[in-house]
Parts: sequence; C-alpha cells; structure tokens
Amino acid sequence: MFAFTSIKEYHSFLASNPSGCSVAAKHYLGKIEENKHLNAFLEVFEAEALQRAAQLDADKLAGKPLGKLHGVIVALKDVICIKGHKVGAASKILEGFTSIYNATATEKLLAEGAIIIGRNNCDEFAMGSSNENSAYGAVKNAIDNSLVPGGSSGGSAVAVQADLCMVSLGSDTGGSVRQPADFCGVIGFKPSYGRISRYGLIAYASSFDQIGIFSKTMDDTALVLEVIAGADNFDSTVSVKPVPEYSKELSTTKKYRFAYFKEALEHEGLDKEIAAQTKAYLETLKSQGHTVEPVDFKLLPYVVPTYYILTTAEASSNLSRFDGVKFGYRAELKKGDDLTALYKKSRSEGFGKEVQSRILLGTFVLSSGYFDAYFTKAQQVRRLLCDTTNEIFKGYDAVISPTVPTTAFKIGEKSDDPIAMYLADIFTVFANLVGIPAISIPLFKHSNGLPFGLQLMTGHFEETTLLQISSMMMGKR
Repeated sequence: MFAFTSIKEYHSFLASNPSGCSVAAKHYLGKIEENKHLNAFLEVFEAEALQRAAQLDADKLAGKPLGKLHGVIVALKDVICIKGHKVGAASKILEGFTSIYNATATEKLLAEGAIIIGRNNCDEFAMGSSNENSAYGAVKNAIDNSLVPGGSSGGSAVAVQADLCMVSLGSDTGGSVRQPADFCGVIGFKPSYGRISRYGLIAYASSFDQIGIFSKTMDDTALVLEVIAGADNFDSTVSVKPVPEYSKELSTTKKYRFAYFKEALEHEGLDKEIAAQTKAYLETLKSQGHTVEPVDFKLLPYVVPTYYILTTAEASSNLSRFDGVKFGYRAELKKGDDLTALYKKSRSEGFGKEVQSRILLGTFVLSSGYFDAYFTKAQQVRRLLCDTTNEIFKGYDAVISPTVPTTAFKIGEKSDDPIAMYLADIFTVFANLVGIPAISIPLFKHSNGLPFGLQLMTGHFEETTLLQISSMMMGKR
C-alpha cells in the first residue's frame, strides 16, 4: 500500500516503480474521496492529475530530466490561479470564474514536475481565522470534526493533515498559514514579504499577503520554497535576491540567540498550559547551550488594531473591482434599477458578511474625516514596529512565541464574538506587519489531546536561519 513520508523517500519509491506517479495520484484521489466530509477541497482535478501522472511516468521511462518536485502531489488554496480552472476565493462573487493564466508559484511548481490535484476551501477572500466564512461551508479539522481547522487556509492545512496531498500552498496575510498549521498539527511556513511572487494570488491586503507552505517535514518545506521563491517580472514587489538552495542548508550545530516577548507569554488571553509548555521549552533550549532572553515589547496591544485598520483599508481598495460589471457575480435587476443599484445588489449578494464588514471598516478608516486618525496613525505604528524589529535582530537570531493563544475551538464557538476571533491572531500578525519570515512547527500536545505549535521568526530574508532552527527543533522529523 502506498504511503508518503517525505519527498526524498517518495523519489526513492519512484526509482523502483515505473508507474509510481500514477500510483501516488490514484492513492490521493482515493483519500480525497474518502474524506469528502472534511470539505477541504472545492474542486478535484481528477482527470488532469491522472493524465499528468501518466506523462511524468512516461518521461521518466524515456530518460528525460526530472524536476525537483517530480510527481509530487500538491493542492492549492482557492486564491492561487491555475490556468483553465476555476478560482474563486471561496466567494459567491467569483462563482464560476475561470483563470486564464497560472500564478507564478503554480508555474514554478509545474515546471519542476509537480501534480496539482485540486483547489482547497478557505475563508472567503482569505478573511477569517476559522475557515467558517467560506461560501461553500466550513472545513472540518480531521482530528475532531467538531473543531475548526483554523483559517483562512484551513482547507490547505487539512489537506496535508489528513494526507490528501503531499504538500499544499496557502496564503498568509496575518497568520493564515501558521494558525491553521498550529490547529492541525502540521508545519506552516510564511516567507519574507517579497520572497515569493504574488502574481496570480487573489489579493486581500497587498502589502501583507504572501504565499506560504504546508508540509509535514522541514526538508519538504525547504525544497518547495527553493522551487517557488525568486524574482518575477510580473510582480514589482518581489525580491531579486538570489534564492539559496534551502534544501541543502538545513543542517546546523550552531548555538543560537533567542529572544521572546515577555508580554506575549504573560498575556491574559494565552492558555495557561500553552504558556507553561512554551516556557518549559525555553528552559530546554537554555540547557542545550542556546541563549534565551526576554525582550520588552510594549507595542503588543497595538498589533491587532494596527493590522485590522491597514488590511481592511487595503481590502476596501482591492475588492472594489468586484462590481458585477467586469466579471464574476451579477445581481438580477428590476425595471428602473440603475448602475448604482447593480453595484449595491451585486456586492451585497455576492460578498459574505465577514467580507462586507471588512470592506465597510476599510472604507471608514480611509474616509476623509478619519484618515489621519486611523490609517495614518496605523502606518506610524507599523513604522515603529519595523524599527523595533530591526533593533531586536541586531542582537538575536530568532524570536520565539506561541503561534495561537488557544488550541482549536469548536465550530460556531466564536462566530458571535468577532473580537475574540480577531484576537486569535495576536501572535501571528506581527510578522506580516513587518514583513519577516515566520513558521509554526508542531512540537507540543495539550492535555485536551490537541496539538499546538511554536512560532519562530527571523530577520528579513533570513529564511535559511529560520529553516535551520526549525529543523534542529523538530529533529528533522
């Protein structure tokens, strides 16, 4: 029976199995069908996946050069474009829309031999922390179907968690890869802003969004990053820095300097057991010869408000294109309705409540009477956060924190309390505000039986250091 542990071992399997890609594709298609109740996939590319797998097997038999991700089964969040397939950000307003091009990340995956098996469910337009905001229903956590998987990339996290693919891509605007990875007990990695092209990624907040990676091993995370990172003429914000061979640089014997935010570990909203296990792990690191020191971070209370002011402002601008005229959902008009009525009806019927709320909030903070009081002030706080971050990384290699204040909660538990839902992002939004790489690694288990992770952050474009430390901590699992 086929079983996947890592890309390296999978490629060893392919070496002695002429039809190995087809075997893998059929295996995962079967697993997806068995687990339809999890609602992790909005669409499965069955015929295309089998056809590509057969072609890859034939290429190998013919002695053609094989890509770094030859035959690797990948799933993509429903905000990453795949040519000839629907892409809709799990929203009614883009229902039936078909992409006419590949995202750069998709193009790079295919160029290295990956098999795209389908598109994953998510919170509508990546707005949410529980994956309950999808127009197509909530995704269920495979550990316990009554629990949320986290969001907004919940479907991508569950696809890896439940072995419905080998790796998956999500997007991370304020923790949307790391938070569901924490809830699902897998690795969730977000690179520096600009490390991976955003071309073909449906925008939520353009100065925050980054494509991220879900996997079960650090080796797989490093290899996928190595493939999809790098310069792109289609994205003016992407970095032109050379891409290291991350997959060959994971080994380390270095003793690191770690910082942690006292205010984070002492936060009243942090689960006491998560705090205790995190503190105990800090002591373990000290005993191993690493330096672990607290640093003051007085700006912590301002992180979530700043994030939501700036991201909703950008969302208000980005989502204005969905008006019922150019593409996507268009409302039926009654006799006498004018263009304004078309806009109002299309957007009111096409967008879900959470997206509508964020658009309204963003429009408010950008309005002439409140622009300076909210948007300008939030930009100033963001600048302070960046300056503080730069100072911290002058003396430390990495910052350690919890990923999320609690373990996965029940579906519907926080639906009527948006403040509690937003505060679930308190430890993750910082990395997006300042543009640094961050990861959640599954190190712990709560007494309630649920997994939770440790978040690590490093300086700008210090992905190699981040991956090395994470690999060391996970024991290269």
